[in-house]
Amino acid sequence: MKVLILNGSPHANGNTAIAVNELVKTFEAQGVEAEICHIGSKDIRGCIACQKCAELGRCAFNDAVNELAPEFEAADGLVVASPVYYGSANATLIACLDRLFYSTHFDKTMKVGASVVVARRGGCSATFDELNKYFTISNMPVASSQYWNSVHGRESGEAEKDAEGLQTMRTLANNMSFLIKAIALGKKQFGLPEKEQWQPTHFIRDDL
Repeated sequence: MKVLILNGSPHANGNTAIAVNELVKTFEAQGVEAEICHIGSKDIRGCIACQKCAELGRCAFNDAVNELAPEFEAADGLVVASPVYYGSANATLIACLDRLFYSTHFDKTMKVGASVVVARRGGCSATFDELNKYFTISNMPVASSQYWNSVHGRESGEAEKDAEGLQTMRTLANNMSFLIKAIALGKKQFGLPEKEQWQPTHFIRDDL
């Protein structure tokens, strides 16, 4: 069992890292491997809707996104963690996720997703919702915790004082570990859910 963790903070040892490291300790205790990828300071541009990924099988921009793709495919779960900037996630992380989810064509069904957000005070719930949308459009169950997955702190290291936030991280990792293991057992006995052929419907129609 393996979880890929994307840390979207440009500060590799900041408060987002404290939250992520709390997850890793619990994952390891549950026998789940966790790999952290720090992408917040990488040069990752946004998607330009060129559709080249349909031809190439990868994103046309050959950067960290294409490096992450096989790691994502091999993982049983994905955690995306971000500091809150203006009530939103780090723009580099969003650019990465847009391209990572759109350019990869492997089946993401039943990979478990979870988002983690860190802020001084406000914007956590909006960012949490923003990040979860990647999972819910990809047939990925979303792991939950005892509270929304947020930790608070401004100056580097302050997140260590957020006892409830860190407990929320531990609960999240325990729940996610259980869900990953349960899904693995379900796959062996029942397989993946059946899928219908996609029915793309556009709001603008020429045949009306």
